[in-house]
Amino acid sequence: MSQPFSSKRAPIYQDVPAEKWNDWRWQLSNRLNSLEDIEKVIHLTDSERKALETRDLFRVDITPYFISLIDPNDPNDPIRRQVIPTAQEIVPFSGMMEDSLSEDAHSPVPGLVHRYPDRVLMLVTSQCASYCRYCTRSRMVGDPHHTFSRADFDRQIDYIRRTPQVRDVLLSGGDPLTLAPKLLEELLSRLREIPHVEILRIGSRFPVFMPMRVTDELCQMLQKYHPLWFNIHVNHPNEITAELAEAADRLSRAGIPLGNQSVLLAGVNDCVHVQRKLVQDLVRIRVRPYYLYQCDLVEGAGHFRTPVSKGIEIIEGLRGHTSGFSVPTFVVDAPGGGGKTPFQPNYLLSTSDHRVVMRNYEGFITTYEEPQGYEAHDPAKCKFCQSRRSEPGQNGVYGLLDGDAMSIQPEGFEKTHKRNKTE
Repeated sequence: MSQPFSSKRAPIYQDVPAEKWNDWRWQLSNRLNSLEDIEKVIHLTDSERKALETRDLFRVDITPYFISLIDPNDPNDPIRRQVIPTAQEIVPFSGMMEDSLSEDAHSPVPGLVHRYPDRVLMLVTSQCASYCRYCTRSRMVGDPHHTFSRADFDRQIDYIRRTPQVRDVLLSGGDPLTLAPKLLEELLSRLREIPHVEILRIGSRFPVFMPMRVTDELCQMLQKYHPLWFNIHVNHPNEITAELAEAADRLSRAGIPLGNQSVLLAGVNDCVHVQRKLVQDLVRIRVRPYYLYQCDLVEGAGHFRTPVSKGIEIIEGLRGHTSGFSVPTFVVDAPGGGGKTPFQPNYLLSTSDHRVVMRNYEGFITTYEEPQGYEAHDPAKCKFCQSRRSEPGQNGVYGLLDGDAMSIQPEGFEKTHKRNKTE
């Protein structure tokens, strides 16, 4: 039998009654955000002190539950590095951007990001239970003046209603579970009424920062809006506790599929052995590893960045060395709004007109014999091809395979390469 997950409470909280400790509202009300409060729990370094004394630093808030998971005497504790600021946040770096994913440029209405053809990201709040020091949306998240109103929600939902190619809506922010329960349900209900919206998703770190938020009442409400998917955000095995396991179990029993999105962070999880333990513990609590993100070029996060090759190395150490469904997709969210670009080790070594040469995770090289009499799929006889809907991006790389176009030309290409023609 596998080892059970543990629970922890910092000494300062030992006398807090269980009914308070397990009350998510108490956890929110008692978050730590000052040097004086945090120092009651952990021994701060000079770098951490300097950061906490810096004005206009990205917001700091840590739930009592989450700070209890930190080793108070270890300045390199992987949970500590995620939520306690250091002086390195103040140092600029090459390539740094405020909105590195160009989300604002892809927002047809405030708070709604339409980057991919059939799905949208709906930002419903700027507030979180705790604040990750590498937050992609630090330009707006944690800012009490950056709020979303009912009028914003109306505009977001109206855009979705009149955009029929949108079949998948992801609620994020900030963290949707900071919303009042009635407001969260109202948004889900209004989205579910739109005929072409097939899938609802919630992205939340609440189960990790504060698993007591996942109550039976929450799960009963969420399961009314199936099909609904839920992604959490765990970066290190130390974050997987008995409380998180119980929260995941409640969501799973409500029929909600769970995935995990983690970020590759220097000094936190840039180790294949840490990553292997992480994904194996995640599947133990019925959470499937979904994405491993390269750290974005966001302000204040330069010290968390690793080379892209580190992510490929980690996937090399997972594929074949653990269950296939435990291996996340390693992606770089392309700066400038290019979207998620997957990277993986190269297992294809060579091809010919009848053979593929490939290797496996052990370095075993073999060939696969290609079929000689394959009859290609005929789009003219396929009802799905005939009824496909037009959508943005259809003329991209896939369009070269699926249509009549021969090339994709960058701006000014034709003018540059036809110099012999007069204007």
